[in-house]
Amino acid sequence: MQENKVIWITGASSGIGKALSIKFANEGWHVAASARRENLLKELNQQNKNIHPFPLDVTDIEQCKTIFKNIIEKFKDIEICVFGTGIHDPQSEKEFNLEKIRKIMEVNYFGTMNSINSVYNYYKDKKSGQISIVSSVAGYRGLPAAGAYCASKSALTSFAESLHFEMKRKNVRISLISPGFIKTPMTDQNDFPMPMIKSPEFAAEQIYTGLTKRKTFEIHFPKVFTYFLKFLSILPSSIYFKIVEKGMKKINY
Repeated sequence: MQENKVIWITGASSGIGKALSIKFANEGWHVAASARRENLLKELNQQNKNIHPFPLDVTDIEQCKTIFKNIIEKFKDIEICVFGTGIHDPQSEKEFNLEKIRKIMEVNYFGTMNSINSVYNYYKDKKSGQISIVSSVAGYRGLPAAGAYCASKSALTSFAESLHFEMKRKNVRISLISPGFIKTPMTDQNDFPMPMIKSPEFAAEQIYTGLTKRKTFEIHFPKVFTYFLKFLSILPSSIYFKIVEKGMKKINY
C-alpha cells in the first residue's frame, strides 16, 4: 500500500478514469479526481474518502491552472498526473461534421494541452514525478468513422514522444497510455464488433502497474490486440487499406 502519495486524474467521472481513481484510492493514494460532472465525483468521494473531487472543464485554460493550484494547496505535492479526458461521436464522424471535429480536437487534444500547461513549470522545477497522457490504439493509424478521434489521439501520441525528450532531462517521466477497446459509455456508442474488449477495471489494473511498477514509455493493452495493431501500423498503406476494408464489411459505414 502506498501512503500519502497524490495522483491527479482527469476524466475521472466514468470509464477508465473512474476505475483508475478507485484503483489508486484502494491502494492508499490520495486521488484528485477531475471531470465536468461534479455529482459523479461526489459519488466517488462517498464511496472512497481517498478520492477528492476537483470539478474541471479541461477546455478552460484558466480553470485548469486554478484547479491545479487548489490541488497543490490541499496536498502540497502531486506525484503523478494522468490526463485522460476524451470524447468520441462515431455517428457524426460518418459524415464530415466540422463542428464535431473541432469539438473532439478541443477536448481530446487541446484539453490535454491545457492540463499539461497547468503542471509544466511545476514538474520542470520539481525535477521528479510523472505526467501520463491517455491516447489510444486509434492513434496508430486512421480508422473508419473515426477521423477526428484518430487524429486527436495520434496528435497526443506524437506530443508525448516529443515531451519525453524534454522532460527526461528534468528527471520527469512521461508515459503514454494506449488502450484497446474498453467497455465505457463512449465505446457503448459503437455499432460494430469490438475485438478483445475489456472492462474498465482491467484497464485500471494495467495502468496502475505501468505507472507504479514499470518504467516503460507506453502502457498498452490488451497485448495481443495492441501488438497486432502495431504490426498493422508498419505495413505499406496499400496492404493496410485492404485489410481494414475487408473488416469494414462488418461495420455499418
